[in-house]
Amino acid sequence: MKKSIIAFVTLLLLFSCNKKDSKTNLHLTGNIKGLKKGTLIIQRVVDTNLVAFDTIKIDGSSTFETDLTLDSPEMLYLFLDRGVTNSLDNNIQFFAEPGKMNVETNLDSYTVSAKITGSKNQDLYQEYKKIDSRFRNENLDLIALKFKAIKSNNKILLDSLNTKQDNNTKRKYLFATNFAINNSNQEIAPFIALSEIYDINVKYLDTIQKTMSPKVAQSLYGKKLTEYVTKIKTQK
Repeated sequence: MKKSIIAFVTLLLLFSCNKKDSKTNLHLTGNIKGLKKGTLIIQRVVDTNLVAFDTIKIDGSSTFETDLTLDSPEMLYLFLDRGVTNSLDNNIQFFAEPGKMNVETNLDSYTVSAKITGSKNQDLYQEYKKIDSRFRNENLDLIALKFKAIKSNNKILLDSLNTKQDNNTKRKYLFATNFAINNSNQEIAPFIALSEIYDINVKYLDTIQKTMSPKVAQSLYGKKLTEYVTKIKTQK
């Protein structure tokens, strides 16, 4: 009888462990070349603040792995604690989704050298950022020229540069809108709408919201976009 009870308890413990393990749906691995000792903190955005989601200790080996639970694809941040502030140079942004993902980088150029694989949304986000950087760079060039025009009190040139900057912004927003609509079956669509063009005319946000696939509409960012569009429409 005593043996039966022990066996039963053992089975319950095994079932409990398996049940716990089954809840994780993202296996994240990585390698930070040159890092022998330190702390990695996986962060997520909660109420506009970055909060710790998981902590990984590095001691002797530059490789790491962890298992996470995601309710839906979500933008996460891999923060390398160097004992300084939570700066952009220490934080790798990646669009996490269930499955297997890998992060490869090095200690010297932590964010710049980062290569992330295993996520369709991440691939699309990198594609988006590559083109979006052209608009950002052009805007920076125009700002520099505007500063010179103001310094030389050249109002005609300043007006021309302001027009070019407005057109650049319109092209950037149009590109972001089309990119979101063309990828409406991925969670990157509502994320771009909320993070990149939240202040665009609501009719464009409404179009993105209506083109989302049912799966995306029920995701974290899909629900947030629907709530946001509804709120804007109510205020009008």
